[in-house]
Amino acid sequence: MSTRKGATLLARLGFAARGIVYCIVGWFAIDAALRGGKAGDNQGAIASLADEPFGEWLLAAMAAGLAGYALWRLTEALFDPEAQDNDAKGAFRRAGHAVSGIAHVVLAWTAARLSLHSARATGRVGGEESAHDWTAWMLDQPGGRLLVALVAIGLLAAAVQQAKKAWTGEFARTLSGGTPVPDYVCTMGRIGYGARAAVFAAIAFLFVAAAWAADADEAGGMASGMALMQRQAGGQLLLSAIGIGFIAFGAFSFVEARWRRLQVRLPA
Repeated sequence: MSTRKGATLLARLGFAARGIVYCIVGWFAIDAALRGGKAGDNQGAIASLADEPFGEWLLAAMAAGLAGYALWRLTEALFDPEAQDNDAKGAFRRAGHAVSGIAHVVLAWTAARLSLHSARATGRVGGEESAHDWTAWMLDQPGGRLLVALVAIGLLAAAVQQAKKAWTGEFARTLSGGTPVPDYVCTMGRIGYGARAAVFAAIAFLFVAAAWAADADEAGGMASGMALMQRQAGGQLLLSAIGIGFIAFGAFSFVEARWRRLQVRLPA
């Protein structure tokens, strides 16, 4: 098997791993809405697999898949294999691919550590501590509040991008084959991207609050964003809807694992 084919296979495994993560996070959200507990984040979802039968092997496979997905996203950002426009819109998309790639490197590292038992010894498997630590670091820099505000703007832009995908259904063009994408697949994608947009917007609000108060504890990740929604009027229904949306996005990720068009370009 060539290196490029191997990287493409890992990227497809990464879509499947992402699907598993979002299905688990979605279930956590629904369970929290019904029982009144706290919703988990993607790193917590990965950690929940550690005590399952053959958990170490499953985590190792997820680490490989998420690393492959990260590699694909980073090659999109660096080498532009899908020929994104060289204008500001194309640069923004490639920057988004870079952020996604880095985020999935973190997830892959989390899965790898858990598969070797090291993370269970430290107890640090969630993303909230990282959000607080990075926010505190930024606030300690010159113009720190502005840096945190820029993160909030980036998250809000990501939320808008996800909402646009949900509204237009443009994601269907990334699936291979000459036949139209079935309506139920488009529906899964629309619901999933809509849920992601809502959570990204909630996380952006948390970073706005952190910048305004100059307090790193105000920031947070996915779990904090969903907790914010849970505290609102009708929060139980809202969090349930987010959970359903995440499960739909997980199911759509499985479809992408099979039919997503992938062009992986590796450096010579």
